[in-house]
Amino acid sequence: MEFLIKGKNVEITKAVEEHVQQRLGKLEHHLANISSIKVELSEEKTRSPESRYVAQVTIDRQDTLLRGEERAVDLFTAIDGVANVITRQIERYKGKLYGRKKPSPLRAGIDTIEEEKPRKIVKIKRFPVKPMSLDEAVDQMELLGHDFFLFFNQDVAQFNLLYRRKDGNYGLIEPELG
Repeated sequence: MEFLIKGKNVEITKAVEEHVQQRLGKLEHHLANISSIKVELSEEKTRSPESRYVAQVTIDRQDTLLRGEERAVDLFTAIDGVANVITRQIERYKGKLYGRKKPSPLRAGIDTIEEEKPRKIVKIKRFPVKPMSLDEAVDQMELLGHDFFLFFNQDVAQFNLLYRRKDGNYGLIEPELG
């Protein structure tokens, strides 16, 4: 398992690196075959000091990606929080993987466990797609008032997904066959 730790507006000290490896190194006990864990630590200039430091973790396991994010007052608290978030994600993933639902500690006294309802596709939407540039896609998404927009990018000749990030900027997903 390989750790990739990046800092954005934050210096990654030896203490921070050791804390990340201590908290996230235990994840391999919960989930086997983790090929890499990518950790991005950043400091954002926000009005709220409670959400100034951000820790994002992406786990790459064979054909599955698990991702978690946590914001906190300091970097170490954000790392601890994201470790808890990603552990819950792993437990949920394992529950779906093995097809059984484990009882939560809050429901330990209840004899019957509600089964998860199988999810199904209830609506299919079809729409014509014309090739457009990235700028045109941003304008179209804004005109529609959506948080995401699927379009055929004429510059790279493939479908892309444009989305609005929590910070108000945009993100672009360019699919690759794996």
